[in-house]
Order: sequence, then C-alpha cells, then structure tokens
Amino acid sequence: MFTLAIVGRPNVGKSTLFNRLVGRKLALVDDQPGVTRDLREGEGRLADLRFTVIDTAGLEEITDDSLQGRMRRLTERAVDMADVCLFMIDARTGITPSDEVFADILRRRSSRVILAANKAEGSAADAGVIEAYSLGLGEPLRVSAEHGEGMSELMSILRPISEEFEELAERTAPETEVAVDEHGVADLDKGKPMQIAVVGRPNAGKSTLINRLLGEDRLLTGPEAGITRDSISVPMTWKGTPVRMFDTAGMRKRAKIQDKVEKLSVSDGLRAVKFAEVVIVLLDADIPFEQQDLRIADLAEREGRAVVIAVNKWDAVEDRQARLAELKEAFNRLLPQLSGAPLVTVSALTGRGMERLQEAVFRAHDVWNRRIPTAKLNLWLSGMLEAHPPPAPGGRRIKMRYMTQAKTRPPGFVVMCSHPDKVPESYKRYLVNGLRADFDMPGTPIRLVLRSQADKNPYKDKKKKGPSKLRKHLGPKRVD
Repeated sequence: MFTLAIVGRPNVGKSTLFNRLVGRKLALVDDQPGVTRDLREGEGRLADLRFTVIDTAGLEEITDDSLQGRMRRLTERAVDMADVCLFMIDARTGITPSDEVFADILRRRSSRVILAANKAEGSAADAGVIEAYSLGLGEPLRVSAEHGEGMSELMSILRPISEEFEELAERTAPETEVAVDEHGVADLDKGKPMQIAVVGRPNAGKSTLINRLLGEDRLLTGPEAGITRDSISVPMTWKGTPVRMFDTAGMRKRAKIQDKVEKLSVSDGLRAVKFAEVVIVLLDADIPFEQQDLRIADLAEREGRAVVIAVNKWDAVEDRQARLAELKEAFNRLLPQLSGAPLVTVSALTGRGMERLQEAVFRAHDVWNRRIPTAKLNLWLSGMLEAHPPPAPGGRRIKMRYMTQAKTRPPGFVVMCSHPDKVPESYKRYLVNGLRADFDMPGTPIRLVLRSQADKNPYKDKKKKGPSKLRKHLGPKRVD
C-alpha cells in the first residue's frame, strides 16, 4: 500500500478531497483558509484501490519559527515520507507566485508528483487549467473535490503506482501465520489497537505529550493556545500492544466559543471521546481541576470510558509532595464519581512519568474489560444485603433475589428485585461502591440496573373465565 500526500496553498480544497477519498468527513472543512494545521492520515479508496492518504496544512512562504513556519515544516515532512504527492491548485484563481515556489520544492523533494487543478467544473476554470502547464509538472488533472469530478482519471493515474508497490510488497514481505485459538479459530481481533483519547483545556500540553510518547515531533506544538483543531489519530506500540492515540482540540467553556472552526474542533474532540476506550484527562499542574476540567472528566465518565487523570508540567512544581497531597484531596472531593481512578503526574517536556502513565492506562483498560462470575456476584450480594438490608418504603420490603453481569466496557450489572422503582439512589451507590472495593474496580464507570422479576405464578394476573357458550345453552348443571 502506497502513501499519497495532498499538498498545496491554503484554501485550495485539500481537506475536501481528503474527505472524498476516505469516504467520510474526517477533516474539518471551512471557507476560511488555514483550517488544517496537523497531518491527518486516513485510508483512501478509489474503487478497488487502497492507499494511505495524508491531509496537510496549506503551504506558506514562511520559514521562521512562527506557527505558519512550523506548519510548513510539518508539511515538508509529509512530502518526504509520502510515495506520491498530489499538488493541488485552484483552477479558478489561476497560478500564483506561491504555487510556483511550491512546485519548485516538489520537483526537488518528490519523485512522483501529480498536478491537480481543483474547482475545475465549468468553463470558468479553463484559463487556470491551461496556465497550470507552466509549472512544469506535466499535464494537470481536472478535478472537483466538492462534486467528485475527475476521480476516475485520478484512479487511472494511481493504479500503475499501486501495482508497483503491491509487487514490491509481495517480493519483500515475510511469510506470516495467522494465530488460532485452541479450537482452531483465527483470532482476528487480537491485533486491534487500543483506542486512547487525550482531552483537556487549551494549552495543557496534549500534543506535546503524544509527541513524547511517540518519540518524534509528529504533531504541531507551540506556546500558542488552541493550535490543534482536528482530532488527529496517531498509531504507536506500547510494550508490544498496538495503540491508536487521538489528539483532540482544547475544550473551552461553551460560552467562550464563538468561532465556527473552534465549534467544529470541539465537536470533533467529543466524537473522539465517544469512540475511545481509555480517556486521558490532561490537567495543567499550575491550575488543575478548573471547572472545565471537571466537566471534561464528567463527560468521559458519562460516556462510559475508562479514565486516567494526568497532571502535566510537573517539572515546574517545587514542593511536589505537598502539591500531590493537595491534588489527591481535590480529586476525591470534586470527582467522587471517578473515585479510585489513576492520578499520574507527568512532564511532557522532559518525559518524566511516561512509564507510569502507560501502566495506568493498561490498568484502567483491564478494569474496564473485567468480567465477574455470576456465582461470585450472588454470594457477594447476599453479604451486602445481610450487612445493610434495603429500606422498606411504605412498609413494603424490597427483595433482591439475583444478580448478574450483563456487559463489559464499562462493567454493567443487573439486579432482579421487587419494587425496583422504590430503591433509593443512596442504596444503589452503596452497591456500586461495594463492587468497586470488593472486586478491585477503582475509577471505572459502573452501570447498575434494577429490574422487576416476573412472578413465577403464570395464573396470577389472568382473569377468571366465565361459563362456556355450550354450558349457557344447556342451562345450569343438574345435580342428582
């Protein structure tokens, strides 16, 4: 499988084409230029062709350490790592001096370049398409990312490249055996990566943390708040375990969000939380447990995700022992619904605490997937009822007869009882806290459902039948 990088000036339609190739609206799209900042990867599809496609930030003629300069270096890195570069221009605007500069860069840095003239529908784009020949990158391909025109022609260009890489892969790929279980069934889900989302307020250090875990500057970072806009997924391996980590945009209070792009970014981050298995809530050591931090952590708990609290910028803290005691006290007081969840201090800048963070994520994921045998649950329930019987509202005693685990991810339990609507919330919390303590499930969300057990007498609610029609016709039964 080959890699295709889409490059070009800002606002020429790169993200729109990316979304069309992957078949989903993964990348944020807006009329204003410069929406995309990070590199976003996806699985591109054109009929039977399969390839990796990379959406890049718009190329800028800036080479300093500003935000635009760092975005340009990231795009140049994508050009170096891609097998094919698709250079997009705006056919309606025509060739600009920036296009000429970047065409020269691509001639020097990429061996395979496809020139695509976007927004080429209609006769208004004819002049721009003809002008594109002057870039010296061959015949321009007329496409419309918005309307899907030119995709068959693009597929025809990419097919020989795909066949070349498939042939190379067949010659160099080692023979592998599919792992099977004791029954001879192939385990196809064993290599499925663990989904982890890193969330928090702007400028908490989420992108820096992921770069540190990855071991390279894959994501755009800097002192400016709100750099990340898309939810970028980054694959990596932790101690032999495949992991896919999602970097999300910083989440501010809803009242402060006015910009349309920021609203789209936050929505993208919330979607990443819903699809994640483990959520790392990243806090700033200088101002931890702000109101927005609590909302973000509560959101992850309500979505049923395993939660790990990571306090970043720990290298700047002076009295660490006293500060850690304050953090734990505030955590237990402000987030009782996550009582027992791992709290790890880290420094994304220096790499301090990365091993402990990985261990905490594995531990939280293990608890999130835990299953308890039904026999143990019912033995435990008997002990809990004996230690603290449920209340008897209105003099009607509540009988809890049976308990089982209905699901995992997160753990969900069902208790069959009489009058489930009369059980107070305090008694439900008593049972949930007991499950956490006795079965070693700290921090993970636990779902407890009370259901009414159907009565075993099948004739209890049936109405008494009257005399049959024949008996009515014959009259009352004779008694001799």
